Formats: sequence, C-alpha cells, structure tokens
Amino acid sequence: MDTNSQQTNTVEAADGASDDGRAASLRPLRPAERGGRKPKRIAVVTMGVKLGDETRGYTRFRFLSELLAREGFSVDLITSTFQHWEKAQRDCSKACYQGLPYRIVFVEEPGYTRNLDLGRIRSHRVAAKNLREHFARNAGAYDLVYAEIPPNDVARVCAEAADAQGIPFVADINDLWPEAMRMVVNIPVVSDVAFYPFARDAKRVYQLLAGAVGTSDEYAARPAADRERPYPHVTVYVGNDLAAFDAGAREHASEVEKPAGEVWATYAGTLGASYDVATLVRAAALLEQERLAKAVDLAGDAGCDRRTAASAAPPVRVKVLGDGPDREKLEALARELNAPVDFLGYQDYGHMAAYLCASDITVNSLVRSAAQSIVTKIGDYLASGKPMINTGSSPEFRGKVTADGFGVNVQAEDPRALADEIATLAGHASLRKIMGAKARAVAEREFDQPRSYREIVDLLRTLL
Repeated sequence: MDTNSQQTNTVEAADGASDDGRAASLRPLRPAERGGRKPKRIAVVTMGVKLGDETRGYTRFRFLSELLAREGFSVDLITSTFQHWEKAQRDCSKACYQGLPYRIVFVEEPGYTRNLDLGRIRSHRVAAKNLREHFARNAGAYDLVYAEIPPNDVARVCAEAADAQGIPFVADINDLWPEAMRMVVNIPVVSDVAFYPFARDAKRVYQLLAGAVGTSDEYAARPAADRERPYPHVTVYVGNDLAAFDAGAREHASEVEKPAGEVWATYAGTLGASYDVATLVRAAALLEQERLAKAVDLAGDAGCDRRTAASAAPPVRVKVLGDGPDREKLEALARELNAPVDFLGYQDYGHMAAYLCASDITVNSLVRSAAQSIVTKIGDYLASGKPMINTGSSPEFRGKVTADGFGVNVQAEDPRALADEIATLAGHASLRKIMGAKARAVAEREFDQPRSYREIVDLLRTLL
C-alpha cells in the first residue's frame, strides 16, 4: 500500500517520493505486479470528500478509491487542501491521510467562507490552475482520469489533461451547473452573462469525455445535449454503505429517546436555498393546531375524557438533522408558529442513522425550482426502512417514488398538502410498514455502495 500523501505546489511527500509519478515504485507490489503486470493507474479527482478522521463530508470518491484499489488498480485520490464542509484548511501532514490503499494528492486551494459567493469561484479557479500543473508534471503517469463535475473548471482541467495525454476521461456528474445556479439567480441577460463560463466549461467536459457516470439518469444523459457522438454511461446513485449505516444505527439507538405515541417526521440535510424546510415547519404547525383543536372539540363531547381527546390524533414532531445558512431563520419561524420542530444540528453519521431509524416518516423537502434530481441523503432515507414524502420536482425521482412504492409525492411549497400526507401516514402504521419495507429493499438493491459501485468499475475496465 502507498504510505504517502502528496501535496502539489508545496512540499514533497512525507516518505520522500517526488511529484513526478515515481511514487508508485516505492510502495509494496500488489498481486497484479508480482505477476509481472503493472496495474493501471487511475486519478480520481474530487474537491469535496471526507477523509481520515474528518467528521463531515461525502464519501463517494473515498469509497470508489478503496474499491478500485481492492480491484487491483493503482489509485491517486486527488483532492483539495481545503475541507469544504469545515470551511478550513487541512493539516495534510496528519497520519490519517497516509498508509491507505490509495495515495492522496493534495492540491492547494485558498478556500472560501460561503457555498455561494465569488470567493468560492476564485478558490476553485486556483485549485484548477494547480491541478493543471500537477497533470503537466505527471504526464504519462495515469492510464485514466475520473473526476466529478461540478466544479466545472476543475473537471475541464481533467478532461483536457486526459485528452492531451491520449487517455480516457470519465465524468462523475453529481449536479448541473449552471442550471442549479439559476435557481438562486435568474435574471434575464445578466444570468446568461454571469453563468457563461460554467456553461462553456461544462460543454467542453461533455465533449471530451470517454464515458459518464451520473447520480441520476438525468445527469448521466446530460452530456448528449452537447455532443453528437454516443458515449457509454451508467447511473450509480450516491448511495451509502448499508453495513456502516446499520452499525451506526445499532450503536446509537439507545441514545435516541422517543416518547411513546409520538410520530416523528424527519428531514436530514442542508438548511439552505434548495431545501424547503420552511414548508415542513409550516406543515408541522398546521398539524399541531388541528390536533389541539380536535382535542378541545372532543373534550366538549359528553362522555369523552381529556386523555381520550388528547390521544385522538397522534402528535407529530418534526426532527431536523443538519445545519446551514438558513438555520436561524427557520428556528425563528418555528418559534413564531409554535411548531413542534426540533432542530438537532449536524449529526455524525451514526447518530443520523439512529434518528432516521427511530423516525416514522422521512421527508425529502426541496423548493419547486430546485434542479437536484436524486440527492445524497436519499440512500440514507431508504436505508432507514421508513416511508418517504417527496416534494422534489424531478420527474425521474417522482416516477421512482411511485413505481417503487416506498412513499408519496407532494407538490412543493404547499404546507397544506404536506401536512395532509404526514397526517395520513401518521395515522396508518400498516401503510408505513409496507412502504418502509419497500424503501429498504430499494436501498439494498440500488443504493448499497459495495454492490452498486461495481458498475463504475466495470465501465472503467471497458475503457482501459
């Protein structure tokens, strides 16, 4: 295994390996090499990944790197010195980034403070420049480049470097820029001008790729709009490692205290522009108002005691797991409406799994204009074995919810409609059980990374 991580444009690797592609010769030989066959070397590029002892972030590219290494490939996981979720620079010399089955290459990036601002654009531009220099210094070192898009400029560097070196480039499409940006800023002419660089870079990436992996069918098919030649592509959801999810849920189950008779509807994720938690808060307030009003009416009926009246409809509490720029505003809204909503903040993966499994309903809540298709947390929602209420507008995912039977679709930004669906599921335990079983089956069949990510490996083998 490689025992070094490497940071370009700063220092050489800790074990003295240089940044010219010779580091692979310093590690123990893998089985393929012992047989005289040099393993194919793949660059996996992402600006956002949870590594080592970090507590926040996505694991898609780390898991893929581990899987490729197990499959006999030599892997460089190339990422940023800046940790996107912590908004802080990594200490790249830490031992947790070394001794892995793949080598980590850190590319310098200055960083930014907000997810949507000019600082992030400038930061990615610097990372792209440094990444271009890395590929130039390591020309001939790689047999294939695999990179996420967005960031579009970083992906373009990868596509052009692979093209210049005559090796395949595969894009992992997990969002659509600038399409998603128009949700936040959509001013005629102005938006066209502002977003042109993103559209230009995306088009270049799509034209140069040899294959594509999409986190939805929509994303996997997107390059076809900018190219004439067909290309191999597969849909591999972000998903999760079900074994890790289940282990976390078991480990922390006793820490989640749930009052008897209470129904929990849970949202997990970012509290930001694309995600419509405000409508969920308003729906929770409506349900509580109606429950209390009904209890008062029943209490006035002859022969109905107060306890019977209060239990006529199960109390619904909304649990919000996550953090983001809109948290204070959402908490203020919940106080204003006296909504039964608990904001629990960011939870590590094990605690999040435990809360989802203790819940009765999961809510995939997005604004009407959200460009997202099948978001990261879907795998976790399904893994919990609970029914899902989806307010996302993606035709692909709404169709999947209906066809696979694990939940219901609701019009986005409609508190009344959302409250009605929550009430229906809250009052029908048998329906929740049926939908929940279907959710877990879909998770096991289509979202479990050890199984689903093999499609990526198979695609890469066909290109090498």
